[in-house]
Amino acid sequence: MHLFYTPDLSGKIYTLNESESKHCIKVLRLSVNDQVQLIDGKGGFYTAQISEANPKRCSVEIIKEVKEFGKRNHYLHIAIAPTKNNDRFEWFLEKATEIGIDEITPIICEHSERKVIKPERLEKIIISAVKQSIKAYKPKLNNIISYQDFIASEFQGDKFIAHCEEDEKAALKTAYKQGNSALVLIGPEGDFDPNEIALAKENNFQEISLGESRLRTETAGVVACHTINLLNE
Repeated sequence: MHLFYTPDLSGKIYTLNESESKHCIKVLRLSVNDQVQLIDGKGGFYTAQISEANPKRCSVEIIKEVKEFGKRNHYLHIAIAPTKNNDRFEWFLEKATEIGIDEITPIICEHSERKVIKPERLEKIIISAVKQSIKAYKPKLNNIISYQDFIASEFQGDKFIAHCEEDEKAALKTAYKQGNSALVLIGPEGDFDPNEIALAKENNFQEISLGESRLRTETAGVVACHTINLLNE
């Protein structure tokens, strides 16, 4: 399957950008009448046929369209502190996208060691993971925001904060209700500050555990993502 990301697709004729055109014609060596698949990141999955095999402006004609391809019965938003090692945060984005996630918000916490991200690079990683896992929906990556500004934002659904303090906490797999939208907070390597945990509780977040092991930030994010998806299968 030759899959291309086409977020601005409209109508029956579409022209791939120069990079995708070169990949299609020069690398994959496709030609007129060969078929490709397109995704728009909004749930549209398309089968198209090459009408002009130009390595700079490859044109395709839509011959089949599927709406809401792979639409899930829930909405998952993970707010997570970017890791000091940028590769590990990128790994989280890649794996969470492959598993299934709708929205990601990088947050700056009291113990955060990274307070700057490169959105353009991260978007490329997400798009690559979308294509790899054949998903028609592209997760939304929000701008980085302070924990205090984010915590009071509106969210309709189950709200959780995962932390390592020795409090009474339910496991995510038992606290979450199947089919509900979910927002999960994942802290930095040094965990959430106790004041941040208290603030989350004041804003109706439920404290949860992701298991007995102490997990790295990126691992915790992937575990939370996988747990929610598994419970909704």
